Amino acid sequence: MIHTVPLKIDDKIAKGLKVDLPDSPPLVMIVGNTGFVMCGFLNVEAAEKLNVTAAMVSGVRNFEDILEAEVKAVTSRAGNKGIKIGMKGKDAVKLLC
Repeated sequence: MIHTVPLKIDDKIAKGLKVDLPDSPPLVMIVGNTGFVMCGFLNVEAAEKLNVTAAMVSGVRNFEDILEAEVKAVTSRAGNKGIKIGMKGKDAVKLLC
């Protein structure tokens, strides 16, 4: 099943996407206007080659987990927006909205 929901993060609005997968943790991501923060399914090397603005967090199963998790990897475009490894997912999402 695929779930999409609007997420209000402080004064910003993003979109949450969750895909339930068989025999697997879900694929979850939060999408802003200029990029996204995604669970460990994100292949950062591929995202970099595609020139997208993306950050990856790991060990998450829902949107709240993404917001509380630490960013583990970023593409150069995400870095140019101020997203840094170690920052909270919530702060990264706000920079993308």
